[in-house]
This record gives sequence, C-alpha cells and structure tokens, in this order.
Amino acid sequence: MIRLTAELTPAGTSYLATGQGQPVVLIHGVGLNKEMWGGQIVGLATKYRVIAYDMLGHGASPRPSIGTQLLGYADQLLELLDHLQLPKATVIGFSMGGLVARAFALHYPQRLEGLVVLNSVFNRSAEQRAGVIARTSQAAEHGPDANAEAALSRWFSREYQAANPAQIAAIRQTLAGNDPQGYLTTYELFATQDMYRADDLGRIKVPTLIATGELDPGSTPEMARQLADHIPGATVAVLAEQRHMMPVESPRLVNQLLLEFLQAAHSNQNQIKGIVA
Repeated sequence: MIRLTAELTPAGTSYLATGQGQPVVLIHGVGLNKEMWGGQIVGLATKYRVIAYDMLGHGASPRPSIGTQLLGYADQLLELLDHLQLPKATVIGFSMGGLVARAFALHYPQRLEGLVVLNSVFNRSAEQRAGVIARTSQAAEHGPDANAEAALSRWFSREYQAANPAQIAAIRQTLAGNDPQGYLTTYELFATQDMYRADDLGRIKVPTLIATGELDPGSTPEMARQLADHIPGATVAVLAEQRHMMPVESPRLVNQLLLEFLQAAHSNQNQIKGIVA
C-alpha cells in the first residue's frame, strides 16, 4: 500500500509525490483536492513519478488573491515543477484542472511533455453558461457547499452513491470545508474561462488526450470533440456510461486509458528525440 506524506513548496503549495520514471502531474477540480486522485496514484505510480497537488484556494495550499486569473494557477504549477527540479512533465487536469492544464500548455509549452484534459469544459452553450453562472452566484451568497447535493448528483451515478455513502459524505464534507474566497475565485474562472485563448490552442504541439464520460452533463462529449478539434493531433475518448467523477468512480477504466496514452506519448517522444539526435 502506498503511504504518502504531503510536502510543501517554498510558495506553500501542498503536494504528494511517489513512484519513479517520467513525471506525471495531476490537477484536481474546483472544490476538491489532491486526495481525489487516490485511484490514479496507485494505478500510475508503478510506472511513473506521480505528483498530485492542491490548487490555489483548495486543500492545504494558499488561497489566491481576489481577481487571480488562470495564469496565476498556471504559475503555481510552474513553481511546483521548479521546486521538484523537473524540466518537463505530462500534465493531467480534471474539470477546472483541465483549464489550468490548458493555460499551462499555452504559457509554458517548453515545460510540457504531454497533455490530458479529463471531464473539462469548452465552448459552453448559452444555457450551460447561464447554469454555471447561477451556481457561481449561489456559491457567492451561501458558500462552497451551496450546490453540493446537485453537484454530487451530476458527478456520480445513483448506483455509486448508494454503494459508497461514506465516500460521498467525505466529498460533501470536502466541498463544505473549502475556503469561501478561494473557492469563489476559482469557481468564477471555471464558470467563465472555457474559451480561454481558444484561438491559440493550435500552438499546442505535444501529445494530447481529451476525454470525458458519455453521461457527463457539464463536460459533454461534444465539448471534448470541439476542444480536440482545436489542438493538432489530439485524441478524443468518450467512456461509455461514465459521469463526471469517472476518475473516482471508475479508476481502473480511467487508468487503463491514461496508461495507454502515456505509453504511446512517451514512445513517440523518444522516437522524436532519437531522430533529432
């Protein structure tokens, strides 16, 4: 069993690191923390160096200043890589973490080995945008757990909720325990930045995987396909019958997808390095 102790960067980012090999960094979604990646840490650490960290305003990391933009979240990841002395890493972002991963890919392409965006958002419809803006207003008025019940219903299948009540209760508690200002600053970005520098996504030149669940209502298969269309050579995967929290609900399925992508991506990179050499 993997036992990890959280460590801190000089700037205060809380992270977990384990395993050996090519570095893979995991970025959680809004309202969650690095603990959501337990299934992926176990599944990937046998072949890769796996790093999971708390986003600004979440877990044990510092909260962002009011008005912090996506670049500030990308800068947090840069500081983490610098602290760990990692020249490059494959970055896997879930939901809001997918937006951070995209921002990092655009601002710091020289530090990116590969990119995975899981269950994230792109080009919301007017109806989808109105819904997430309404949830932002509710969070501003009532706190981070204002939408907890509705969120859990969107995130998990009814069967999983019924079979895992303790885990669902723990996630609800995590949502409620978020710093209100840090959560709201992050959620406002999640609600408004789905088209962040969309015209520049063609500059991303690393192996890229965009994946979501067939039944994810907020991060739809159509969003995944549209995002992939903007990134040269990006692969799309839609996992049948999966909802938003598929890394938690179906870790083996997601890990299989990630391991296949990572193996192919790193093989491709090694071939390119051999040609250049």
